[in-house]
Amino acid sequence: MFGKKLLVGLLIGWLAAGNVWADRVKDLASVAAARSNQLIGFGLVVGLPGTGDGDLSFTTQSMKAILNRLGINSDAPLSDFTKLREVEEKASLGKLDIKNTAAVMVTAELPGFAKPGQKIDVNVSAIGKASNLRGGNLLLTSLRGVDGEVYSIAQGALTATGIDAAAAGSKVSIGVPTSARIPGGATVERLVENPFEQSDHVVMNVREADFTTTTAIMNAINKNFGDGTARAIDAMSLAVRAPADLSQRVAFMSMVENLEVQPGEPQARVVVNSKTGTVVISRNVRVTAAAVSHGTISVAVSATNEVSQPAPLSQGQTTPVQNAEVAVSEPKNPMFLFQPGVDLRQIVDAVNQVGATPSALIAILEALKSSGSLRAELIVI
Repeated sequence: MFGKKLLVGLLIGWLAAGNVWADRVKDLASVAAARSNQLIGFGLVVGLPGTGDGDLSFTTQSMKAILNRLGINSDAPLSDFTKLREVEEKASLGKLDIKNTAAVMVTAELPGFAKPGQKIDVNVSAIGKASNLRGGNLLLTSLRGVDGEVYSIAQGALTATGIDAAAAGSKVSIGVPTSARIPGGATVERLVENPFEQSDHVVMNVREADFTTTTAIMNAINKNFGDGTARAIDAMSLAVRAPADLSQRVAFMSMVENLEVQPGEPQARVVVNSKTGTVVISRNVRVTAAAVSHGTISVAVSATNEVSQPAPLSQGQTTPVQNAEVAVSEPKNPMFLFQPGVDLRQIVDAVNQVGATPSALIAILEALKSSGSLRAELIVI
């Protein structure tokens, strides 16, 4: 029943009509110079309510380094009272036990054309023994690119949606409390060089490589701005001649990305999520002639505990007896036949006739692919 509802819902999106819809170029392709860059850094989160790393070595070393840079010598001689207390606790001189501090990795994505002073979001993830980052504050952290240069500086209060609560031996976790975000928590400090201003051509990359889509975009540009304005490089990229003046180039690319084109039909795919039982079948899926039968054998064992009573005046003893009944049942699911070139609607109708569950549907699709009858790419995630 679940599989039937699922697949019927899928039909609404893909089989509603054969209408052809045009898409904007900006929804199909992007400027190569506008690519984003990944940033990473190591930092410390403070202000945690005892859920930090404690005496973890690299957290302690990092905190000492920060304190030393701020002019505080964490290894200075302690008072006699403090020394006596540390000896009693068998702790080394100058040791820090910072349960309200956690070592974290900070990551961010630097957008294309980002300029110094702009704000970007950052992700913060614990790497030590910290159990919860909720309520913490990230200290000044440098974010570096793949070239080792600092491109952004991050700092600020964490926004953690995960909750972790424990009491009396019971524990409840909602979300991931060891990961958090800081919206607008990093400031861009360095400009990433890109060829958009200097190159004669602006290279555009289609989001999914397709010769038909690339050709459609090229034809739309040449039709509106003259032959030779755009030239296809391969299934993924095309080069567009743009004005040398920067302001004119920006205005020209604005007009290009708002052109409407009819993209090519995507490759036939069947995507199966084996964990949730979700199945997505694209509109172009076809099946060659095949006969499918699906059924499962159910075995039920029931046990009844009884007591055997001895005959009167027989000097016997009562004896426990267990009676078991075994029943085997096999549903009479009909076999259905796929005719050559059957489309999505017929596939769904045929599978629904046997009342296939999501797991059964996955098994049927995998068997069809193995037999060579499924004319589509089967992706199991």
